[in-house]
Amino acid sequence: MSNSILQYIPQRAPFVMVDTLLLADDTNTITSFTIPENNPMVEDGYFTASGLVENMAQSAAAGTGYKAHQSGQPTPIGFIGALKNLTIKRLPKVNDTLTTTIHFGMQVMNAQIIQACIAENGIEIATCELKIFLQQ
Repeated sequence: MSNSILQYIPQRAPFVMVDTLLLADDTNTITSFTIPENNPMVEDGYFTASGLVENMAQSAAAGTGYKAHQSGQPTPIGFIGALKNLTIKRLPKVNDTLTTTIHFGMQVMNAQIIQACIAENGIEIATCELKIFLQQ
């Protein structure tokens, strides 16, 4: 894992679920993550549903942290406030590489609605909508 991603997210090892920030702009963020065997969200060789949700949330955090970093602000801390329409088509295995796309939707005060999609090898494996609250 590149240490550079750590400047954009508040999480630290072993609870880091993103490796690389591939894109961050005003409306979208894309990250990648290769699942290590020793990840705390791995059970019986598979990345758990909770791990997928945390990957989505940390991908959103990476984009938000990158934008804050670019404007000289500290990395904000966010909390998942709600999860809606979670669909998991399959759980990925250890050593699979996930590509997570986040679309930032409406923001009201400190609450942000995001749409998240995780793909593995170009095939969509999980989607959901998250409401994330940023600590002020």
